[in-house]
Amino acid sequence: MTIKLIVGLGNPGQKYDDTRHNAGFWAIDAIAEALGGQWAEERKFSGAVTRVAVRGTDLRLLKPWTFMNRSGQSVGPLANFFKIAPEEILVIHDELDLPPGRMRLKQGGGHGGHNGLKDIQAAIGSANFWRLRLGIGHPGHRDAVVGYVLTKPPKDERKLVDDCIIEIRHLAPDLTRADESDLMQAINSYRPAS
Repeated sequence: MTIKLIVGLGNPGQKYDDTRHNAGFWAIDAIAEALGGQWAEERKFSGAVTRVAVRGTDLRLLKPWTFMNRSGQSVGPLANFFKIAPEEILVIHDELDLPPGRMRLKQGGGHGGHNGLKDIQAAIGSANFWRLRLGIGHPGHRDAVVGYVLTKPPKDERKLVDDCIIEIRHLAPDLTRADESDLMQAINSYRPAS
């Protein structure tokens, strides 16, 4: 299976740029840079899109401008228009259940309370898309989650997330082959240098 669409999740607007919930935007920007993509606003897809060629594959990158909880309103129309199946989509998002400096690649599964994933699942009618989960840590209590994801991480935590993104940038050309065990191993076993 070849990935034809990589989506980075976040919230648009300068006030959200450095917040934990925007880790997906940080990663997709690094991937676009690594692959030579130039962002262009696409109103019909409610987001910024770039198209690059990777090993003969037409790959689109997407940053939804719909706000996190409505990400499906961007992903759904683009996937439908280009006839991209759920199994050909990779979504990069922040993950409360992983500490900063850790990441996981997997296909399918639940949304785990992540409203961006929940909306994408509803929009494309399937949970069978790929997810690259970037650890941001957990505030310790579920009542604190909203404030936590919408604030800036301290410098040491941001560095750990950025270290993961450097690794993702390095692996960018291989992300079209999400189901290959060596790529999954490289991502899932990644540890930041101490």
